Amino acid sequence: MNKQLLILSNDLLSEYLEKAPKGLNHALEALKDAEISTESFSFYTSVSSVYSSKIEGEAIELDSYVKHKKFGIEFSPDYTRKIDDLYDAYTLAKTNKLNKENIALAHALLSKNILAKNRQGKYRTQNMYVSTPDGRIEYVAASPFEVEQEMEKFYADLNMLLETAMSTEEVFFYASMIHLVFVKIHPWNDGNGRSARLIEKWFLAEKLGDKAWFIQSEKMYYDQHQTYYSNISILGLEYPSLDYGKALPFLLMLPNSIKNG
Repeated sequence: MNKQLLILSNDLLSEYLEKAPKGLNHALEALKDAEISTESFSFYTSVSSVYSSKIEGEAIELDSYVKHKKFGIEFSPDYTRKIDDLYDAYTLAKTNKLNKENIALAHALLSKNILAKNRQGKYRTQNMYVSTPDGRIEYVAASPFEVEQEMEKFYADLNMLLETAMSTEEVFFYASMIHLVFVKIHPWNDGNGRSARLIEKWFLAEKLGDKAWFIQSEKMYYDQHQTYYSNISILGLEYPSLDYGKALPFLLMLPNSIKNG
């Protein structure tokens, strides 16, 4: 890496490369689209949208969503609309470059039924706390006065990584780190987790090709959501004191999702 990263950490890269599962190239090449997919319907985009939404507490089941999306079976709009919005964001990502402007557009799509229109694709301007179901503060995100400058660093690093040649294993490392740093900054009023998981997959596809969209990472994060949240929260309580030296358990989840999927 010729240039210094501004906000993403690569301190764990050597240890990661030792511990990451072998054969990621082979596993990626073995992926293929589902037979149920058509030109107007993507099964794996449905999987991503459903399970990323379920992580956020949406009461949606994949079977019902596929019936709705592919076959036009009607359900209550409240049951499907947020998942439809996220599906639209993934669809946008699959045909557009990963950059600051398109990430904002994707957030505007996925938050259409979550946030007021004037907050869609816009950075938050108030403090942000992540709480447990019992009301305990689990994490204090970046100050609203820091968000824009932290995101500028994030996008500078992202652009550099997109232009840097790297191995498949390194791509997985940086995809996970992008996910983690984005969710720790927490730039939006809502939709941060959905955005982070989308950007992770988007980065993989930009670097490794369209087969990356078939990786069921969102399903794995949902199936192991207690571990997922634990691995995110272990870095620390407050943004200024985060310890990315503790990030390895989180970073190893993504490559294991393709090896075990």
